[in-house]
Amino acid sequence: MAKVTKDMLISDILKIDMGIAPILLNAGMNCVGCPGAARETLDAAATGHGADPDVLADEINAYLESVG
Repeated sequence: MAKVTKDMLISDILKIDMGIAPILLNAGMNCVGCPGAARETLDAAATGHGADPDVLADEINAYLESVG
């Protein structure tokens, strides 16, 4: 199973499972479809949107575990 880390690019995270998109959107990260997703890490994007990247990575990984 894939594990998301905060140093991964948003675009690479979304390639793992598009079900991650709502998690990012709920965190205020509307960059899901923007060009910045191809060059911005989860850490940079979360920090820039006022979210905690560690908490967000944990939430994404919990989701990935739940869908197996």
